[in-house]
Amino acid sequence: MSPERVAQSLAYRRGSKLGTARVIQEMRSKGLDDDTVRAATLELRATEPQRAHAIWRQRFGAPAETPQEKLKQMRFLASRGFSGDVVRKVVGGQVPDDMPDQD
Repeated sequence: MSPERVAQSLAYRRGSKLGTARVIQEMRSKGLDDDTVRAATLELRATEPQRAHAIWRQRFGAPAETPQEKLKQMRFLASRGFSGDVVRKVVGGQVPDDMPDQD
């Protein structure tokens, strides 16, 4: 299997549950070069806010009511490899622009 195919497969399989940083880490642990990793993660970077929001909604469903709960939600998303900026926006209640509201 070619390195490009391995990278695409990892991005597809793991991207629905993990942030871009974590997927990149897994790709590098498989020995993939930077150019291959960069090419395979372009779409993941573009969809990170939507993926983070979907995972957050599935796990928590509602905004945090206490600072402790907010930190718990932030740690959860950060441990999945989502960027700090995306984590703050999602936990802060910001819905990505191209995502339909789920009321």
